[in-house]
Amino acid sequence: MWKKIVTVIAVVLLLTGVGFLAFPTVSNEVGKIKANGAIETYEEEVNNVVESVTDPSDGTPVTTFEEAKKRHIVDDEGYPIKWTRNTTWFSSGGGSYQRTSDHRMTFQESLDMLLRDSKKYNKSILNNQGTVDTNDYKHAALDMSKYGLGYVYAYLSAPTIGMSLPIYLGANDEMMSYGAAHMNNTSLPLNETSTNCVVAGHTGYIGRIFFDNIRNLKKGDEVTVKNFWEKIRYKVIGFKKVEQTQTTDTVIQNGRKLLTLVTCTPLDNGKYGRYIVICEAK
Repeated sequence: MWKKIVTVIAVVLLLTGVGFLAFPTVSNEVGKIKANGAIETYEEEVNNVVESVTDPSDGTPVTTFEEAKKRHIVDDEGYPIKWTRNTTWFSSGGGSYQRTSDHRMTFQESLDMLLRDSKKYNKSILNNQGTVDTNDYKHAALDMSKYGLGYVYAYLSAPTIGMSLPIYLGANDEMMSYGAAHMNNTSLPLNETSTNCVVAGHTGYIGRIFFDNIRNLKKGDEVTVKNFWEKIRYKVIGFKKVEQTQTTDTVIQNGRKLLTLVTCTPLDNGKYGRYIVICEAK
């Protein structure tokens, strides 16, 4: 009897040990699947932009997300819907609606508005940029739901280290648990001069590889950012370790087009600081 009990305990401990060993690999694969899924969804939104849709109730052409939402053509997240008496997927304005697609309906006019607002934001911080220490970098620079879009503003790729991550707006814990995050009060990633887009990513996140490998980037390596309108190609020009409060490298430099990647790293003094990769586009 005791032999059986000991055997069962040994098997349980063995399986538990195997589970702990396998967890990082499995979790990282799940993380990659989520990141790739977010990028695929983002690409679908980019590739399925519509100029307008027709309101079936009165034949009116609708050209923006806000108008489509008012007319119950799309839901609050931008997904096409239909009214039904028998389904209560969600309710709005006294009626019940059902989502009819797994893909958002992206309106060209709403994308144009996002671009205008993005440029306006970049211009607004050009001469008023403080440091990321004294500004609330966790908040999103723009509210993507206003344009009927998901949380992903762009995605980041670095082929030499096999990195491909969605970029979310706002470097808060939630966003950074899914990918890379744009730090508010730094430039949005647009193909404009006098910009410095600062993107943060975790290192040592349990079971996930986000920015762990940016230390393997070398000078001259390409890092690209693909947003809704363009692909921006940067080259790595430098890297350094800095104190948490040292934020000089996040500041916009006149006439330059910079991308700064930031992650945590131990310093020689036993404290934690930041590892920074500096990239520049021409």
